Amino acid sequence: MCTVIVSVPAGAGGPTRLLAVRDEDPERPWNPLGRWWPERDPDIVGVRDARAGGAWLAARPDAGRLAVLLNRADIADRTAVDLSSRGALPLDAVAGRVPASPPRMHGFNLLDVEGPRTRVTSWDGHALQTRFLEPGVHMLAHDDVDDDGTARISAWLATFRAATTETPDAEWIAAWLDVLDLSAELSPVDDRAIIRDNRPHGYPTQSLLLCTAEVTPHHVDVRYGELAEPSLWSRPALR
Repeated sequence: MCTVIVSVPAGAGGPTRLLAVRDEDPERPWNPLGRWWPERDPDIVGVRDARAGGAWLAARPDAGRLAVLLNRADIADRTAVDLSSRGALPLDAVAGRVPASPPRMHGFNLLDVEGPRTRVTSWDGHALQTRFLEPGVHMLAHDDVDDDGTARISAWLATFRAATTETPDAEWIAAWLDVLDLSAELSPVDDRAIIRDNRPHGYPTQSLLLCTAEVTPHHVDVRYGELAEPSLWSRPALR
């Protein structure tokens, strides 16, 4: 039940900006932002799932590409034996490949950025859909883009949009973190919360870390920070 906020530029010359909060089981090990896939492409950087070897977020900084993976409700009735890991999706996306036919995977939302273009590929176990995002600020979690039925989106999307329009470009990260400060006044078990404890909702996941990124056609500036404790908000040092 991760959360992504993305600002899509109005013109080809502007940067795409993104903030992604990762929710995962704290007992599932991961590797922080780094170059973990030399056998695939030594230029890929990302956050690696140490158990399965795939990525939650990946980028090709020299190519202006970034992708991040969010789990989505899956309406199919299939066992794990029948399925492949979703962690390959961000790695494939930054190499220019996204699913074109129904994959053998649990449901997902895959957001990938290439320069000014932002695309969301969604799979619910039944239908594979693609949407290119129009200019502006959007939010994505476990359902559709800007979904009013997702409590945290209906609670905070307008605030992120206002923070974006009212803030100088150079201060966009601080402005979005200010919104996270506000959102963290909610209990992490509140369904409107962005920094979350999903265990009361039936999932073992908690907010653990975040990444910010600014993407242009020729560069990605991606930064990483971990929360001091799962589900407990404090501004992490981004590096």
